[in-house]
Amino acid sequence: MNVSIEQSWLQHLGGEFKKPYFERLTDAVREEYRHQKCFPPGRLIFNAFNLCPFDKVKVVIIGQDPYHEPGQAMGLSFSVPEGITMPPSLINIFKEIHDDLGNPIPKDGDLSRWAEQGVLLLNATLTVRAHQANSHQKLGWDMFTDAAIQALSAQRDHLVYMLWGGYARSKRYLINQQQNLILESVHPSPLSANRGGWFGQHQFSKCNEYLKKNEEDEIRW
Repeated sequence: MNVSIEQSWLQHLGGEFKKPYFERLTDAVREEYRHQKCFPPGRLIFNAFNLCPFDKVKVVIIGQDPYHEPGQAMGLSFSVPEGITMPPSLINIFKEIHDDLGNPIPKDGDLSRWAEQGVLLLNATLTVRAHQANSHQKLGWDMFTDAAIQALSAQRDHLVYMLWGGYARSKRYLINQQQNLILESVHPSPLSANRGGWFGQHQFSKCNEYLKKNEEDEIRW
């Protein structure tokens, strides 16, 4: 497995790699990738960190775990590579951006362009077994990704945290709520969004207004 993490994140999370839980996690993930079909490819496990260095983060969007069908997972929450059919949750995200900001709905679901502007697209669990949602949820990834959120909260102010759905909202306690903007809603999945609480929340314009107020460039959603 060709796995690496961007240098600024390594400086802030390097201590995690030396802890017993991470050694157990690494062993378990290697074993899974050796004997099972897993996603994303090893080189993309830390893609969210590699495309969005620690000091460049402006927005954090927390997902649960990677897409689990072939070709979908690319190490960025909610994102799929160009040429892959967009999942329903991502379609609803783009619909809300269109309604909120008037932006046209993109032809592909690759959100690397967001990551490169400072949007940390962080799944709480960074790997998954093919066709089995949440199959790696108990391996220990949440301890590592919680540490990433806590590091940001402790050392960076005026970030926007977008918490969509109950699982993401359960991470609220990790965030300094006085120094950052937290935007919460139901999950964009049709199962939740179509019952209300996703569309019409204007989260993306609220995010940009907050960034602008704090003298940061707005995100080109």
